[in-house]
Amino acid sequence: MLHHTLLHKVLDNARRLRHSAAVTWGFPLMESAAGSSLSSTPSSFRWHLAAAAQFWEPWRLAYNTVLTAVFFAWIVATWPHFRGAFKLIHLLQLTVLALLANVCYCAAYLVDLPLESSSVAERWRCWRWSLWLLGTLFAVLLECYWIADEAYPFV
Repeated sequence: MLHHTLLHKVLDNARRLRHSAAVTWGFPLMESAAGSSLSSTPSSFRWHLAAAAQFWEPWRLAYNTVLTAVFFAWIVATWPHFRGAFKLIHLLQLTVLALLANVCYCAAYLVDLPLESSSVAERWRCWRWSLWLLGTLFAVLLECYWIADEAYPFV
């Protein structure tokens, strides 16, 4: 019984914190299917932005995981070449490239927001995962090209 009460306290505090953050930043509060609806009208830009972020941001982790796995696959497959290449400056370059990959991930919003507010919005919501898949495959292609051309030029 005590565990159940503590769980409800934690969940209530999390809801309050999420609500205050949404109010502070001016975004509509997105609720689960069991909760209330959005605090803004479905025709507003903030509503579409929040709906897009609710879809895209959880998938950012999968995107980064795929790109990291490809990077480590290259290292494992070509370890003798990379053994001497690890220096502090390369860690800085990898960090900048990872940040740029995440900036490129935001390009999905440029496609998603106009489609989300168009007359094909319902159909688009069923197919937006395909944009994620194509974008992730394109990012993997760019990553492999960059590694093969810059980091491992004699492949």
